[in-house]
Amino acid sequence: MMPIFNITHRRYAFRRLAWLFLLLLAASHHLLRADDEDGLERRIRLPKSKGTVYELLEKVTQRSGYLFIYDNSVVNNEQSAYVKKGEYTIRQAIYEITGNLLLSLRITGSHILIQPPGGGRQTSSTLSSDSAAGHFTISGTLLDRYTREPVAYATVGIPSDAIGTVANLNGDFRLRLPDSLRRFAVSFSHTGYLTQEFEAGLLSTGQTHVFLMEPRVISLQEVVVRLSNPLRLLHDMLANREANYSKEPVYFTSFYREGVERKKGIVNLTEAIFRIYKTPYADPTSADQVKLLKMRRISNEKDRDTLITKIKSGINASLMLDVVKNLPDFLLPENELQYNYLHSDITVIDNRTANIISFEQKKEINEPLYRGELILDAKNDALLSARFEIHPRHVEKATGMLVTRKSKNLNVTAHQVIYNVSYKPWNGTYYANHIRGDLYFRIRKRNQFFGSTTIHTWFEIATCKIETTDVSRFTRDETLRTRTVFADTNFTYDADFWGDFNIILPEEKLGEAISRITSKIEETGY
Repeated sequence: MMPIFNITHRRYAFRRLAWLFLLLLAASHHLLRADDEDGLERRIRLPKSKGTVYELLEKVTQRSGYLFIYDNSVVNNEQSAYVKKGEYTIRQAIYEITGNLLLSLRITGSHILIQPPGGGRQTSSTLSSDSAAGHFTISGTLLDRYTREPVAYATVGIPSDAIGTVANLNGDFRLRLPDSLRRFAVSFSHTGYLTQEFEAGLLSTGQTHVFLMEPRVISLQEVVVRLSNPLRLLHDMLANREANYSKEPVYFTSFYREGVERKKGIVNLTEAIFRIYKTPYADPTSADQVKLLKMRRISNEKDRDTLITKIKSGINASLMLDVVKNLPDFLLPENELQYNYLHSDITVIDNRTANIISFEQKKEINEPLYRGELILDAKNDALLSARFEIHPRHVEKATGMLVTRKSKNLNVTAHQVIYNVSYKPWNGTYYANHIRGDLYFRIRKRNQFFGSTTIHTWFEIATCKIETTDVSRFTRDETLRTRTVFADTNFTYDADFWGDFNIILPEEKLGEAISRITSKIEETGY
């Protein structure tokens, strides 16, 4: 099985110069405010311009070097704006473009944080409810600075504490942190973009901020000079697995979800919190263990018995898609003759240069194999991410391997099967960060020659916390069976718990379906 990723290509080298993002931590509140005032009073020249607020703020960025962080409810991106030709302070330019002289402006590193009057501070009622639990929440949306497309599956977290989450397909995220981490840096990273860091407490305003991710430019000269033999790079990755990945067992606290979607509506959705006993990468014969901590489920009764509504072995598939430990055929040296490999590009992740290796099964091979991309750290050869899919030419032949349960009156054909895997370093060791599988099937009733329905099933797991001390295997009674239909597992729904955990936010259409049916069809299992 295999993964997917949005890659920044060389076209950016001809369009923009990258801004270097630095997190400047002030020694005191007084000094920070002084820096704010100095930066905001810098003078820039703007041409006579008309456009949206977003477009005119981009002109400020081009002339000042500052990017912006703000809530869409505070700054309306799509509102029409106009500025006269002339010289402005940065503060004046922002007020002129937004039409709001009461906005609170604050510089943090290379960004300007735009907040409502009063600095966007939480009300006393909000603070009391949040602080009582000893936590605060950061939420936002990650967008490409130039295209304004969502940056899907970006990693958001506190690198020094191994706590984090993953943005959804729309770039939305929510991160809940203990109060003790308010002065720590929260990091935003994704392949092909500069990593950004901000003091976590500055963003805990109760607002949903918009963060613009800056594509990382790799010069054409650098790409040409550094092109390498792809098989040599893969062999180096395999040779350095022991140095780059965990030699000891660890605990992951992970968020897992799986679901089935039909005609943009939910058939069922199951979510859970797992504690995973992760065995060392050097010991692929030793199985990982999963302990179920919390679980919740919703389902659409009308669709329950009409189509495929359950995913078998989704948890086991998530564990097996740790491709560094469980090497797929395209990473095994003995299978190299079945694939064509190409060093196709150079990109960046976590501000480190990385090589992109593309691969595809050879045309003369007629069984369902894979095609995709692998991203390897150029310095230490670690596999950072992988996107792969069952080759579209042969995906229908894989139906029997993927469908293990269906209604007798249905014909089911695999249409597209895609996998994404990413790894993140913590204290110099790489761990699985996010794994997702998306499987699309065409469904047609038997004896029906025209018309079909596409059904989308998916599963994903994100590492929220890593622990390396006092790690031991679970007892047999604690261990969850991973090869069964997880949605059929009995559980007790804990409403209080789910508000406090770092989950992956549902995508927009998924969120609409959930809000529409949750109150009526939440199942407790007892």
